[in-house]
Amino acid sequence: MREEDYRRLLDDRAWYPGRVADTAALRRRRPLMVDRDQLLIIAADHPARGALGVGGRPMAMENRVDLLDRLLTALARPGVDGLLATPDIVEDLLLLGALDDKIVIGSMNRGGVQNAVFEFDDRFTAYDAQSIAAMRLDGGKMLCRIAPEDTATAATLESCGQAITQLAGHGLMAMIEPFWSGRVDGVVTHDLSPEAVVRAISVCQGLGATSARTWLKIPVIDDMERVMRATTLPTLLLGGDPAQDPDRVFASWSKALRLPGVRGLVVGRALLYPPDDDVATAVDTAAGLLEISGGTPS
Repeated sequence: MREEDYRRLLDDRAWYPGRVADTAALRRRRPLMVDRDQLLIIAADHPARGALGVGGRPMAMENRVDLLDRLLTALARPGVDGLLATPDIVEDLLLLGALDDKIVIGSMNRGGVQNAVFEFDDRFTAYDAQSIAAMRLDGGKMLCRIAPEDTATAATLESCGQAITQLAGHGLMAMIEPFWSGRVDGVVTHDLSPEAVVRAISVCQGLGATSARTWLKIPVIDDMERVMRATTLPTLLLGGDPAQDPDRVFASWSKALRLPGVRGLVVGRALLYPPDDDVATAVDTAAGLLEISGGTPS
């Protein structure tokens, strides 16, 4: 980001808050699916849950200007279709002119702050369906961690179901990220066995009054063939924290992307904070894994 762009952003935030809505009203939009069967969405909603760590760097995402720089680089690369983020980041990027012709998905429930005693209380503290529609975004994303031993799960399930129904009423995508979860020594963990992922998918794809506009966002695990047989919904693969060897991660994505029903990747930290900090190369590598198609099936 140029210094003058940074200063202008600060001034817009302080002096001209109405420019956020004005810019959103003028943003050039695009259909979800255009010239290929799969999408690449860059995710940046982790900071709103206090999840600032990447790999061995516990405060990697603390610098907002650095994060915006990385997002600007990623969004400008060929093959990147859009952004998943909370209102603060979406609005920064709107004011910087980076979201024209991009899919923009608003992150909705950020109330489950990382490592808090109330982490499973995933309240909807960011976007709701009405504000997503008013801002002319393209959908909403929600985290749905199912913890059978935590009573907060019931409220999360109910809220996710309501959000899916409301988004569908506006003709917008509902992206739900299901996990079968619990606590180990007080720390929230996800069961990534095929059985647990299938169970979480089975619960979450039944939420809401309609699943017509519901998409899934799930992690890449062993036996993805079995996992993908659990649903007919469009499915995006979760990138996760790049703690593993990047070559191994990309290879696992490439294999999973070949499965029927997989419609692309939603990746944040693995592309924005690669081990060598070369964002452009990491994004280009991920984009190269996606399947090219001839457009809308006949």
